[in-house]
Amino acid sequence: MKGSDALLKMLGDRGVTTVFGYPGATVIPIYDSFIDSDIRHVLVRHEQCAAHMADGYARATGNPGVCLATSGPGTTNLVTGIATAYADSVPMIALTGQVGTSFLGAEAFQEVDSYSLMMPVTKHNFRVLDPERLPHAIDEGWKICQSGRPGPVHIDMPTDQLSADIPDEYLTKDYGVKLPVSDLSGIPAAADMIKKSQKPILLVGGGAMGASAEVLRLAEFCNIPVITTLMSLGVIPSSHPLCLGPLGMHGRMCSYDAMKDSDLIIAIGTKFSDRTYNPHTKPGEKCKVVHIDADPTQFGKSDRDGVNILADAKVGTKALLDALKGYTNMHSEWDDKVAGLRKRCDCGFNFEGHPILPQTVMKEINKLLDGDVIVTTDVGQNQMWSMHCLDIRRPRQFITSGSFGTMGFGLPAAMGAKIAKPDSKVMTIVGDGGLQMVIQELATSIAEDIPVTIVLLNNGWLGMVRQWQKLFWDKRYSGVNLNPDPDFVKVAESFGCEGIRVEKSGEIADALKQAMNCDRTCLVDIHTDPEEDICPMILQNPSVPIVKGRCPY
Repeated sequence: MKGSDALLKMLGDRGVTTVFGYPGATVIPIYDSFIDSDIRHVLVRHEQCAAHMADGYARATGNPGVCLATSGPGTTNLVTGIATAYADSVPMIALTGQVGTSFLGAEAFQEVDSYSLMMPVTKHNFRVLDPERLPHAIDEGWKICQSGRPGPVHIDMPTDQLSADIPDEYLTKDYGVKLPVSDLSGIPAAADMIKKSQKPILLVGGGAMGASAEVLRLAEFCNIPVITTLMSLGVIPSSHPLCLGPLGMHGRMCSYDAMKDSDLIIAIGTKFSDRTYNPHTKPGEKCKVVHIDADPTQFGKSDRDGVNILADAKVGTKALLDALKGYTNMHSEWDDKVAGLRKRCDCGFNFEGHPILPQTVMKEINKLLDGDVIVTTDVGQNQMWSMHCLDIRRPRQFITSGSFGTMGFGLPAAMGAKIAKPDSKVMTIVGDGGLQMVIQELATSIAEDIPVTIVLLNNGWLGMVRQWQKLFWDKRYSGVNLNPDPDFVKVAESFGCEGIRVEKSGEIADALKQAMNCDRTCLVDIHTDPEEDICPMILQNPSVPIVKGRCPY
């Protein structure tokens, strides 16, 4: 079988139905094979968006997304999207074409050392220098990208290898991968720490996305409040009485207060990032930590005594539940305090005004959210308003770029999620800065029939940077004014999408309903108040006081 045919057959055998990509000379053999394959190819307008779409697909399903680009600039354009997936532990297969093996190192047209280029932002790299190695790369890469802590795997394919013949027996061979080993020896000690704790909290990260049921059972069985991160929204429903909501630079003060006062942190699938765990948010020195994680490199970041459990979140949390049989909640005083914190934070975001406040937009979006709607966001104030205000009900309902903070992520990720879940309505919440980085993908949404709702919080600025300059740089605004912005409604219409302009609060509800019921991509251009900051704002520097907004919690 020809190499390119073998590639698509092996991907199809593993359940791949869609590849997001952009062609070029070195990958023409693959594009020729697409004609006779059942795998759908989605032609993006920029390779970075191929990676973001594969990322959104993977986050919506939990299965690897696949993206494809040609050599040279096609490959380098993928890097930002692959790095985004790597930072947030998203399983992905990134395929790149390469110049023929006889030209490697000869400064051939569109040659780049993609193997070295991708190394810092992938779990593993392959370069296929022998056609018989292509099946090995697909089989092993498929397992590596999902095992342990997930992440992208890159396979670089010289064009001559794609046209070479591969013996059939290589396609069905199991090449094997040494899977991570769990270490549950710390479970008894962890259970004992929970039984002795008077002020425990659960700190849940994105690594717990596949352990939602176990986390919820642990929280309810032990009556322990749950603090989420940006990446774990939906692991426990936002409306659950034990859910305090997100911690972070723009998280909720009730989570901050509970974190600071706790005597035990049960951390599941979280890496104690600087946004979540810093001098402002660290609890007292006597607080201990039980840390369940599939990645041993994450242990020790809390700088607190405790127990580390090397395991997938689902496996580790279930083992902890089994060890806690017969446990009786003995921290009623803490329970009462946590209930008070949550009640104090439940302001309902009933803010009205003109210009339109972002809180008002979020309030109207919440009326339309059910368990089936998927929400993606871009990066900036729009992302933080979404994190802080939206009522997320289930795992994989909220998709965003966390650790890498990639502007332009929202729209292509929404399109990837829509392909993954065609029966779900998909909404992306974006700012005017991030949208303009990827606005060409409106063409892809129409050409490929991928209808999504775009909620544009349009304030004419790079809002998050402007907020920093406003609060901490004496309002010395530099490089943040986007005006004159384009007429986004006309831009949307020029691509064949629908466009709705909203300038009054009373128009938001009807506009959102119309957009979500549209049979093609619809952009809702909502003009919001540039002076409204996303607060609280908790910097890593403990000498800088916490900035609070309209709702202090």
